[in-house]
Amino acid sequence: MRIIDSIPHQSMTISIFQMNDKYQVKFEAGPMEQTFKFTIEDVRGVENLKKMINEDFIEKTRLRFNEMFLAMKELV
Repeated sequence: MRIIDSIPHQSMTISIFQMNDKYQVKFEAGPMEQTFKFTIEDVRGVENLKKMINEDFIEKTRLRFNEMFLAMKELV
């Protein structure tokens, strides 16, 4: 797996990896991460993938991070 691109964001790290026939988009915020896998054939290129990762998708991911953080806080 190798990193091929990134998407700038003020509160998360968003990295795009390529492995075999898939792109993996990894979001990192603090101690948590979320990874989404897309087939290269379906996406048809990194630039199309970057367009798919729009503000709405990023906001849904950020909200999921908030839920993850609250669940983690309940454990400690």
